[in-house]
Amino acid sequence: MTDEASQHSAQELGVPDLIRAVEVLKHAGQSAAASALYATWIEHNAAHPLLYAVLFNYSVALSDSEQLEPARQCLERAIALNPEFIPAYINLGRVQERQGNVGAAIGQWSAALARMTAVTGTAVTHKTTALNQSARALEAAEHDAAAEQMLRHSLELDPTQREAIQHLIALRQRQCEWPVVLPSERVEHRRLLRGISPLSAAALTDDPLYQLALAWHYNQLDVGDPPEQTPRSPITASAGPLRVGYLSSDLREHAVGYLMTEVFELHQRAQVETFAYYCGVPSQDPLHRHFQSTAHHFTNVSGLSDDDAVRRMRADGLQILVDLNGYTRDARLKLVARRPAPVIVNWLGFPGTMASPYHHYLVADDFIVPPSHERYYSERVLRLPCYQPSFRRRAVAERTPTRAEAGLPEGAMVYCCFNGAHKIHRFAFERWLAVLSRVPGSVLWLLGSSEPTNERLRSYAAQCGVAPERLIFATKLANPLHLARYALADLFLDTSPYGAHTTASDALFMGVPVLTLAGRSFAARVCGSLVSAAGLPELVCESAQGFVERAVQLAAQRSELEDYRRRLVAGRATCTLFDTPLLVRELETLYQRMWNEHLTGQLPRPRFQNLEHYLEVGASLEPDRVEAQTLADYEGFWLEKLGARHRHRPLEPDERLVTDDVLERWAR
Repeated sequence: MTDEASQHSAQELGVPDLIRAVEVLKHAGQSAAASALYATWIEHNAAHPLLYAVLFNYSVALSDSEQLEPARQCLERAIALNPEFIPAYINLGRVQERQGNVGAAIGQWSAALARMTAVTGTAVTHKTTALNQSARALEAAEHDAAAEQMLRHSLELDPTQREAIQHLIALRQRQCEWPVVLPSERVEHRRLLRGISPLSAAALTDDPLYQLALAWHYNQLDVGDPPEQTPRSPITASAGPLRVGYLSSDLREHAVGYLMTEVFELHQRAQVETFAYYCGVPSQDPLHRHFQSTAHHFTNVSGLSDDDAVRRMRADGLQILVDLNGYTRDARLKLVARRPAPVIVNWLGFPGTMASPYHHYLVADDFIVPPSHERYYSERVLRLPCYQPSFRRRAVAERTPTRAEAGLPEGAMVYCCFNGAHKIHRFAFERWLAVLSRVPGSVLWLLGSSEPTNERLRSYAAQCGVAPERLIFATKLANPLHLARYALADLFLDTSPYGAHTTASDALFMGVPVLTLAGRSFAARVCGSLVSAAGLPELVCESAQGFVERAVQLAAQRSELEDYRRRLVAGRATCTLFDTPLLVRELETLYQRMWNEHLTGQLPRPRFQNLEHYLEVGASLEPDRVEAQTLADYEGFWLEKLGARHRHRPLEPDERLVTDDVLERWAR
């Protein structure tokens, strides 16, 4: 057929036939031909009553190929033809947001909301989509209160939206809005606690049994089961090095990226051949380029489909895949669920259990997961001398600013915490205020957040009898400048239940002692591990009251603080925390053990018995009212709750808290 005949044929197609023809071309990998078919049809069907719908579909194809300006023009033309076609407003807003015009995007979504009056299923779907898109754009522009209003409106229309619940809770944590879990008329407390993301739950409560059940639930609903795939050819023992893949969206200037800086270059090629798979935002920062040069193989899988990425990993012959994301932003868990390697490891990116059927191992250390805590994890726990790697060649600005330049009073006791605001729980903040109230003239130096959040913390301090000016907010600086100003602080006070991780490592590296409260869950014990590995185990507190007393005592004994500073500086070259070569050698030993267990049929098989019961109990608790970290008999508390549930819905014995003996006791 000639080109002229082909064009004539295209313009004669009915809309259903046009869409089918486009789909055939797309599935054949001919996206350009599909776009050309749309363009030809549109050119010759200017009066067609469904032109607006074809323009909409064409705009999607253009957006997918990053042709944003033509996509915008198509959508504007579609709206002009049919002002009641709501999807065009929603997509036009998305295109404008990608073009950097957030204000125009919010305007389109607002226009869509204004046009929706009929109460139909389709209208509700369009309205919640417009509200959620607006909330996301408003949050990115730091209009948090307006974003929260949009999300609440969306959830009142459809309270089953798990993503909106996760977004809402994370937003309230970021703003230090207490209580974090705030139910409404149509969104009850239990639904919020079942819908929260595992990462937000780590900052909400030190309740590892609830976190285990929640992670399992999240994995079932938000990740789901992968499609059927061609079985992988078995990988057998080989004489060469282990082929280990690291999957991460954070191999760039990011907290995890800084921690991983030396890992690839320290791997012994004779032991491990490293394959880095990057799935994050486009980046060309120096740290990203460093990873490209130090990994034995570096592949950007961000633009690959899950299936294509799995095919690439299998072609690389991976034996072990290390998931450095877990349940964090930009993770590729649907890819991991396809099992691109025989052995899959959870390490470093997510502070807790994945409770997935495909994560076999969790890398921790003796402090973070003592043997008695293994019941809180679905993975088999293997241990390093210290869980967290550290970068020993941090760039630090040569000049240390003065206290006056940082807005700090000379001679005062300066407590600091440079953790993100989302980690500041009400109970931890109240402990900090109790310390300030007992140490005259002391100040608390925090990493600045949005001004409304800063003001919210000041107001809360005033309500608790602490002058708001004693909270001093540090502006965000480039990392070398930020590290240099640590010298101005006397003592770092940790958050709880989600403690300092990379931030603690930074403080200890700069010689600032860190006081922490050890909990039960993973995120609540990492800081204690780091402080102990730096040689200061006496700064790990076991009770909330002990934390307050120790912080007050150290203000009165500045000589002890100076001794801690000297010990940190003197031990920086020898302590376990900064011995990254040791960590990598031990990591290679763990990898070999994992692979041997796979070869001998001893690969762990995660078990999830009774977790629906545990989730129901966890979702009935009130983490904003009762601090799980302070429960004297945590497991006894849970046994009581499980016993009450067992009387209505019987549980089976499992390896966690529920045994035959316990069930027998409940039955009586």
